[in-house]
Amino acid sequence: MRTLFESTEFILLLIFGSYLFGQWVFKKTKLGLLHPLIIAIAIIIIFLKVTGIDYKTFEQGSQFVSFMLGPSVVALGYVLYEQLSYLKGNVVSILTSIFMGSIVGIMSVILLAKITGADEMLIHSLEPKSVTTPIAMSIAEQSGGNVSLTAVIVLFCGIFGSIVGPPILRLLGIKSSVAKGLAMGASAHGVGTAKAMEMGVIEGALSGLAIGLMGVMTALLIPIVHQLFAAL
Repeated sequence: MRTLFESTEFILLLIFGSYLFGQWVFKKTKLGLLHPLIIAIAIIIIFLKVTGIDYKTFEQGSQFVSFMLGPSVVALGYVLYEQLSYLKGNVVSILTSIFMGSIVGIMSVILLAKITGADEMLIHSLEPKSVTTPIAMSIAEQSGGNVSLTAVIVLFCGIFGSIVGPPILRLLGIKSSVAKGLAMGASAHGVGTAKAMEMGVIEGALSGLAIGLMGVMTALLIPIVHQLFAAL
């Protein structure tokens, strides 16, 4: 039985089945705390604990899902190409929005960490919280952060952003599809983009663009921000 549980086929079935069950629960309850990803994570953790299967075995069995992250991001490029007309005349505003989003994301972590007395390792781990997981982990590793902590924080930032993002945008009266897409992608990366795709094609396309730009901008700005703080 243990051999069956450790097989790639069963692990993939566990992942997809957990997520589909999470979607069913979320649609029935409409509760933000019962987000499909949260339910899927909880089911998988409980299963691994009960069966005694180590994470490395699970990771090996789920490599197909990790591999598909690449093509899924590339697919967003095609959606963006179809909405290329919305980029014309908005390049400056898009880059300005991403720049400000990146600055706010970095500075909010640093200032809160300084106020609460957090150490440098925690700061470096949390700085790329608004960047998609692979880039965030790379940034954290190079700056001396805890990569595992970064991955967890990025995931929950994405879930939180996808839950509270749309209501906040409605509350602020934001009607622009471009603005909504950029906001979701810049604050909640991949999970936010999935939500943006539900909001509309334009929102999804611009959210996908924001993921890439946010990653590049944050990677460039973090060393600069630290040098400025060191000079003060």
